[in-house]
Amino acid sequence: MRKVLCLCAILLCLIACTSRPEHPTKADRRPAIYPDYIGVTIPADIAPLNFNAADETVDCMDVEVRGSKGGELHVQGEWADFDIDDWHKLTEQNQGGKITMTVCVLKEGQWRQYNDFDIFVGQERLDEWGLTYRRIKPGYEVGGDIGIYQRDLRSFEEYGILTETAVPGRCMNCHTANRTNPNRITMQIRGAGTMVQKDGRQLWLETKTDSTKAAGSYSYWHPDGDYCAMAVNSVHQAFFVGTGQRIEVYHQFSNVEVLDTRTNELILSPLLQTDDLEIFPAFSHDGRWLYYSTSKPCRVPAEYEKVKCSLCRIGFDASKGAFTEVVDTLLNGPATDKSYTLVRPSYDGRWLMYCVSSRGNFPVSQNDADLWLLDLRTGKTRELKELNSQWSESFHNWAENSRWFVYTSKREDGMYAQLFLASIDEQGKVSKPFLLPQRNPRKFYREMMDSSNVPDFTKTRVDFDAHEAYRQVFDNQRVQVKIR
Repeated sequence: MRKVLCLCAILLCLIACTSRPEHPTKADRRPAIYPDYIGVTIPADIAPLNFNAADETVDCMDVEVRGSKGGELHVQGEWADFDIDDWHKLTEQNQGGKITMTVCVLKEGQWRQYNDFDIFVGQERLDEWGLTYRRIKPGYEVGGDIGIYQRDLRSFEEYGILTETAVPGRCMNCHTANRTNPNRITMQIRGAGTMVQKDGRQLWLETKTDSTKAAGSYSYWHPDGDYCAMAVNSVHQAFFVGTGQRIEVYHQFSNVEVLDTRTNELILSPLLQTDDLEIFPAFSHDGRWLYYSTSKPCRVPAEYEKVKCSLCRIGFDASKGAFTEVVDTLLNGPATDKSYTLVRPSYDGRWLMYCVSSRGNFPVSQNDADLWLLDLRTGKTRELKELNSQWSESFHNWAENSRWFVYTSKREDGMYAQLFLASIDEQGKVSKPFLLPQRNPRKFYREMMDSSNVPDFTKTRVDFDAHEAYRQVFDNQRVQVKIR
């Protein structure tokens, strides 16, 4: 009898989910949905913003969508699951406008209708094929199929670029495309060297020399595609006991150098090879400046709270392949009792986005790490309160048109770093961020036991030969770089 009643209940839900709600009870509030897409601004060329009811006891959802410039959609089911082609047709039609959603939910045999909410479609397109990012479990050793992945932003398709199953026992990180162009890409594999891929050809380098302390990492391309800046450092971890923080990541040394990818030569400057810790280099939009962070040495991990990074820049002459002899300090960490790291210039030359935390030079491990914005025209800087949460925000990168950016945040649970996107206008106004869309968001994010970090946009899909990478990694043959 009990089985019969259960089957009847299921059949009633199925029948209810095949017709539109009739005479629903009105609820004078907006629906509680996951992810929270209410009031976000999206590009027209993004995957459907599917969502679940936050209440997991809901039996069915009915969603009607209307565009301010025309077009309608209707979906009904366990969650709002929009057809990709229909979604794109609607968002393209309403570029610069908005789409309004009416949500009804079925619970305990009764339909309830909530107040409408809007999603705004930005005037500026994203114009990027996808994202690349590293997926890694929030443990602290190699394992769990760590890897570099790419995601088609117009759909939900994800592809592995290079994973631990392809190169067992290796940790890959610091993958970097040149201004979203995957024809110039670099990647570091610990214990296996630095890969520079240009126009589909992989070249594996040994970037440690007798004159430098370690191999290169934390790389960033010069806009002309010939040079790549890298940090040379030693990364370590320390663990807290009985506090609200789990881990402190620190560097015992760090310098900055530039690799000439045409000659495989390193370009050094005594101003970037000091006893201070120079880290996280990034070239300006025109390549004339190299931004980086620097902190005074101290006894880490014991004195971890003393690590305060300043944001600096040094001139670079690409025609000569040489640095200037003057360093400018833009933001002074010790003077303000803050740490400024991970600067990322917008590609239109207008903005600097960077992390601010109370200490440290690895913001993803700092709970109080927030994103800030510096206007290069006015010199004014401000906290991006529209984005920040009580947990870490970091690992940000710009789309090529500098109207959209991606970053990671642990705001969902304080543990897993997830990918969020947002827009910025000419006045520096930033829209409400939205979580990277998934076909069934709750199922995906609940079952995804990985953090996503170091995200970056790519103009096209990355063409990468993982079999060739395996051969190169385990052949242990590297091209030795030299000092210019």
